[in-house]
Amino acid sequence: MTYYFKELEGKWALILGASSGFGAACAQSLAKAGMHICGVHLDRKATMENVEKVISHVKESGREAVFFNVNASDPQKRTEVLDGLSQKLGPSKKVYLLFHSLAFGTLKPFFADQGEGINSSQMEMTLDVMAHSLVYWTQDLLSRKLFEEGGRIYAMTSAGGEKVWPTYGAVSAAKAALESHIRQTSLELAPRKISVNAIRAGVTDTPALRKIPGYEKMIEMATAKNPHRRLTTPEDVANALVALALPGTSWMTGNVLGVDGGENIVD
Repeated sequence: MTYYFKELEGKWALILGASSGFGAACAQSLAKAGMHICGVHLDRKATMENVEKVISHVKESGREAVFFNVNASDPQKRTEVLDGLSQKLGPSKKVYLLFHSLAFGTLKPFFADQGEGINSSQMEMTLDVMAHSLVYWTQDLLSRKLFEEGGRIYAMTSAGGEKVWPTYGAVSAAKAALESHIRQTSLELAPRKISVNAIRAGVTDTPALRKIPGYEKMIEMATAKNPHRRLTTPEDVANALVALALPGTSWMTGNVLGVDGGENIVD
């Protein structure tokens, strides 16, 4: 889909988790809509080809692409990214949209008769990457005066924030914490006119989904359950994000917004 909005032209989006899945699709769609992209991702050589494709698509849209291959939950790396972004933007430009799509966590049961259940460091890492990092990135953007007044924050959650699946416990806790952070952040940033929402996608066939044991069953169940008889795609979410980035959505804040084709309302 090709679209362009003059209201978004020349604005900057900072995307955490920009190399695949939702982050990659949103980077490309926001670029088509007129935005420059700063992407943060963590990839080894084997998956760098996909990163290069995302960067190429952004540049083919006539937009700037500044990407950092670092661990987004590392405080020192966060400082390095924001130092680089500050230098790139200069004194007159700021980040308009922060999109949090970090999907890295431990997929182990809490209690295991055979093998090893999740430990404290794995639990803490999962929540830090998939939930708490949103707060820390926002804090640092604000302390540097890098966030545009009237901007947007969106973070990816899932039905797992309120439902259960074997081995998904730590990620489920992270999604629930993320939604709580969204509500608190929306309250505290209202005076700055920054709206803050979570996007709850339906089951989507992404690299992150395929790391979940039993994901095939999840796909089968979601396809049968969804009124459209198909899975959500990253492009579904990306198209929604472009619309949500427009000025007319500024009064929407503190919500969990379903982008799932009605999947979550069906038992």
